[in-house]
Amino acid sequence: MFPAGAPGIGLALLRASVAATLLIAVSTRPTAEIEPGLAFCLALLLFAGILTPVVATLSGLFQIVHFVLHKGGALEAELYLAEAIAVALLGPGAYSVDAIWFGRRLLRGSNSDPDDLR
Repeated sequence: MFPAGAPGIGLALLRASVAATLLIAVSTRPTAEIEPGLAFCLALLLFAGILTPVVATLSGLFQIVHFVLHKGGALEAELYLAEAIAVALLGPGAYSVDAIWFGRRLLRGSNSDPDDLR
C-alpha cells in the first residue's frame, strides 16, 4: 500500500523521524569509525523511502547493536526499535521512491480482453 494525502504525509514524517533519531543516536554517543557512515546511509535511504521495510529493519537492528556496544539508554533503543518496526510494517507511503518504483499497477492475464475493462 502506498497511501497518499494525510496518511502519506504521516508516513513520510515517521520515516524522517526514524532517520533523524538514528543520526542523533550515533552523533551523541562514542562510536566506531564505520558507524556514522552506515547510520548516514541508512538514514538517507529511510528519508527518501528506498526499500523502506528492509532499511527500517536494518536500522532497528543497527540501533540495538549500537546500544549493546556502547551501553546507551535502553529506553531510547526500545523506542527507536518500535518506530523502526512501525515503519517496516506500515511501508513508505505515496511520497517515497518505493511508491515510484513499486506503485500500483494493473495486471492483465493473457486471456483478458482490453474491451472488458471499460
